[in-house]
Amino acid sequence: MSSDLDTVFAALADPTRRTILAMLLEDDMAVTDVAEPFEMSLAAISKHLVILTRAGLISQEKRGRVKWCKLEPDALRAASVWMQGFGQFEPVNLDAFERFLEVELPAGEDPTALD
Repeated sequence: MSSDLDTVFAALADPTRRTILAMLLEDDMAVTDVAEPFEMSLAAISKHLVILTRAGLISQEKRGRVKWCKLEPDALRAASVWMQGFGQFEPVNLDAFERFLEVELPAGEDPTALD
């Protein structure tokens, strides 16, 4: 599983690939439509799509003469489960922290000032 997780995180490390995944959240897209908003060649986009496909994040299917890309939402499950392990820490309650500071700091004292 570690190798699969490494592959997914490596694929997610690139902002172009993350943008492609966000685009595919909307609907399946033809490869040429995926490439349209980017200022790079179709060959470069195809390389990004291969990496996403190998990571299992998308699938590609040929329909007639057009290759379509589809998001595979279950592919992020292992990464999500791994990341949730870090969510066990209680989030900071900013309102309670602000009330604490109001009580503990003398009026007019700048908490960011260095002594």
